[in-house]
Amino acid sequence: MNNAVEARRLLRAHRYGALSTLSRKLDGYPFGSITPYAVDHDGSLVILISGLAEHTKNIEHDPRVSLITHKQNDPNIQMQGRVTVVGNAHRMEDAQQAGERYLRLFPEAANYLTMADFSFYRIQPIAIRYIGGVGRIHWVRMPDYRAAQAVKFSLQEASLLNDINTRQAAYLRLLIQQYHGSDTPDTQAIALDCDGMDIRSNGIIYRLDFNTFFNDPEQILPLSEVHFPNQ
Repeated sequence: MNNAVEARRLLRAHRYGALSTLSRKLDGYPFGSITPYAVDHDGSLVILISGLAEHTKNIEHDPRVSLITHKQNDPNIQMQGRVTVVGNAHRMEDAQQAGERYLRLFPEAANYLTMADFSFYRIQPIAIRYIGGVGRIHWVRMPDYRAAQAVKFSLQEASLLNDINTRQAAYLRLLIQQYHGSDTPDTQAIALDCDGMDIRSNGIIYRLDFNTFFNDPEQILPLSEVHFPNQ
């Protein structure tokens, strides 16, 4: 697996990061904040932010941003994997597909959309810095980072999820039991992409990476043990 795929998978595995914007009020000094994010099919980041927030005002003044996240289950912060996305953030005019995906990952955010000042923004990466561990430090090649067939995945994701949840509900429960020791009928696939899938079980979201990278969404179904790493 190359460092571009590793970086993308690390981003997909986590739910929030430190967002840095250029302060309008403080003459361009970096301004840090914490924000949830979702990784869209093409590798761009989708965030839901308020027009009243300082970071949103900064983005509207200067769209250049960065966001860093890290392996949040590792207490040794200097040794853990981390990835920094540098890019431009813009408000999304058509956020239907990306917004639906975001809300499946963050259903509690639906309340924010009832407020007129919240909007979806997309961070389009121009550079990726990935640190996979000691001595594994890379500037990622952007052509390698951008996922192939992103449009095809975005168009088919909802129908694939419906198929999985309808026909393979028992297998989803088995996956969560094998990987996380939990067994509950309240288990549902909520996101699917070229790298893996997100499963919500009893209110907790689990990320499972595939054994391989899929170029075509039609290659994924039906799910089976060959899709996932051995335990």
